[in-house]
Amino acid sequence: MSFISAHPIAAIALLLVAAAAVVVGRFVLKIHRKDPTVWAGEMRRFDKFDRRDGVPSDVIVFTGSSSIRYWSTLATDMSPLPVLNRGFGGSQIDDVTYYAERAILRYKPKAIVFYAGENDMAGVLWSSKKTPEQVRDAFRAFCKKIFASAPDTPIYFISIKPPKRRIAEWPQMRAANRLIRDYCASDQRLHYIDIVPPMSDPQGNPRGDLYSWDGIHMNAQGYAIWTSAVKPALVKAATLPRFNEVAQAAEL
Repeated sequence: MSFISAHPIAAIALLLVAAAAVVVGRFVLKIHRKDPTVWAGEMRRFDKFDRRDGVPSDVIVFTGSSSIRYWSTLATDMSPLPVLNRGFGGSQIDDVTYYAERAILRYKPKAIVFYAGENDMAGVLWSSKKTPEQVRDAFRAFCKKIFASAPDTPIYFISIKPPKRRIAEWPQMRAANRLIRDYCASDQRLHYIDIVPPMSDPQGNPRGDLYSWDGIHMNAQGYAIWTSAVKPALVKAATLPRFNEVAQAAEL
């Protein structure tokens, strides 16, 4: 009697484990190779939302890595500004650039709020780590891609946050922040939102109370700080006059 005949449930379980291992292995390999198609499933998730809700336009698109994706209260936090969350996975800047048409430009955004670069420098799943200069150049390439199709669209870069768990990379991340801040200062369409001071303690270390159990992703307190920094920047922006009127009217 074969093992499958004698132990059908155990055999099925082993097959499922083997299949899962193959899927995970392919995912890790693509991450290691920096293959942006690893996020194709996330694009299909966006397509599903668009089929269900319709393709929105005239919105502020928030995009980037998991710190954006997990911002579950984004619409409420930014209200009455019309926003759309298109953050995905553990993406790096080049991944967002690769999918710019599908995840950003198709919505004809009035503005883009961008958070990525942390994974680039930390090295996700044994992928190589980028230098501060490489991160700056990757963001520059992202902006070039956006401006080629939407030259007047403002882009807001949320500074790389001080990581509780990735503290060893923080000096390099700070250097990348400075380079991107200087790059943003060279173009009036670019805006740098510095969330480092409110996320740091008096000694300049990451505030542990702002992070979830993994020390990487934020909790509600962390997102409250982001809201307090990002929303005023959007409301006050001269590039968003109609949105300003809506937000200011709602405050009256």
